[in-house]
Amino acid sequence: MAAIPTEPETAMSTATNRQFRLASRPRGAATRENFSFHAEPVAQPAEDGVLVKNLMLSLDPAMRGWMNEGRSYIPPVGIGEVMRAGGVGRVVASRNAAFAVGDVVHGTLGVQDYALVPGDEVKRSGLVKIDLGVGTPGQWLNVLGMPGMTGYFGLLDVGLAQAGDTVVVSGAAGAVGQTVGQLAKIKGCRAIGIAGGPAKCEWVVKELGFDACIDYKAGPGAVREGLKEHAPKGVDVYFDNVGGEILDTVMAKLARKARIVICGAISQYNNANSAPAAGPRNYLSLLVNRARMEGMVVFDYADRYPVAIAEMAGYLKDGRMKSREDIVPGLENFPEALGKLFSGENFGKLVLEVAQD
Repeated sequence: MAAIPTEPETAMSTATNRQFRLASRPRGAATRENFSFHAEPVAQPAEDGVLVKNLMLSLDPAMRGWMNEGRSYIPPVGIGEVMRAGGVGRVVASRNAAFAVGDVVHGTLGVQDYALVPGDEVKRSGLVKIDLGVGTPGQWLNVLGMPGMTGYFGLLDVGLAQAGDTVVVSGAAGAVGQTVGQLAKIKGCRAIGIAGGPAKCEWVVKELGFDACIDYKAGPGAVREGLKEHAPKGVDVYFDNVGGEILDTVMAKLARKARIVICGAISQYNNANSAPAAGPRNYLSLLVNRARMEGMVVFDYADRYPVAIAEMAGYLKDGRMKSREDIVPGLENFPEALGKLFSGENFGKLVLEVAQD
C-alpha cells in the first residue's frame, strides 16, 4: 500500500522518546528504583504501523498487579519492557489506512512520550479514534475510558443493579467509584460511597449526588456504624475496589440475594514480599443471605464499549454525570504519581499529563 502522509520526517527524526521501563518486580510498593529511565530517538512506523504522541496517560491500581510475575488475566509487563499504561494521544505519523495524521486516539500506549504501534499490534493495543467533541482527553481516560467501562459493566452486568437497590461502592471518590455511584443514582438506586476523609465524602455527596458517604478514616468501626445508619435494610450490591477489612465489614451487612462485584483490592496490592491477598473472613454471609460474589475484568466487554460510551457521553452532556480528574504534569514524575493511588492522595481519576495538545 502507498504510504500515508506523515509529519515532516526531519522534525520527527530529531525528537526524543523518553520511556519508563520496568527494571525489577516490586516487593511491596513500587518505587522509582523499580523502573529504568531511557531516552532514544523517535522511530518511524513501518507498513501498517502508527506513531502516536502521548498527551495523557491513565494511572490505575491495576498497574501494580501488571508488575507481578505469574498468571493473571493479562500477561505481566516483562523486565526491560516499557511500563504498560492506557492513554490518549495524537497520531503524528501513519502508514495505516485507518489512522491519519492529526487523529486523536485512545489505547495502550505505555509510559513514554511516543508510542510506536506496529500494524500487527494495532488491534491488540485497542487503538481507536476518539472524538474530543464528546469529551476531554481526561474524560476519555475516566468516565468514557476504562474506569467508566468498568463501573458501567460491573454495576449493570455483574451487579445486576435495579431501581430501588441499595448500592455501596468503596473508593467512591476514585475513577471507578465515582462512575458507579452516579450511574446507580441514574438507574434509580440508593448510592452509598465509602471514601477516605471528609473532603472526599463531601464531594461525593454534594457534587456527585450520592445519598451518603462513609469516611473510613473517621475511626475504628466507622464503616460498620455508617452502614448501620445508611443501609439499615442491608446492602443489595457492593462494588468492591479495595478488599481487606472494608470488604469483610460490608459482607456482614448483605441483604438477601445480594451481589458483590470484585473489581479490585487496592488495600492488598502492596503486600510485602508479594504475600497473598487476605481473603474475606465473613464469606459465610454469602450462604446465609443466598448472595453471590463475582469477579469482573473490563476487557471482557470490549465489543460493547461503544454502547456504554454513547450512553455515558449523554449523561455528561446533560449534566447527570460528572467526571473529575486529578492531573499530574510531567512524564518524569510517573513513579511518584503512581504512588498517590496507594496512599489515597489522588482526588478523582489520576492522570499523568505527558504533553499539552
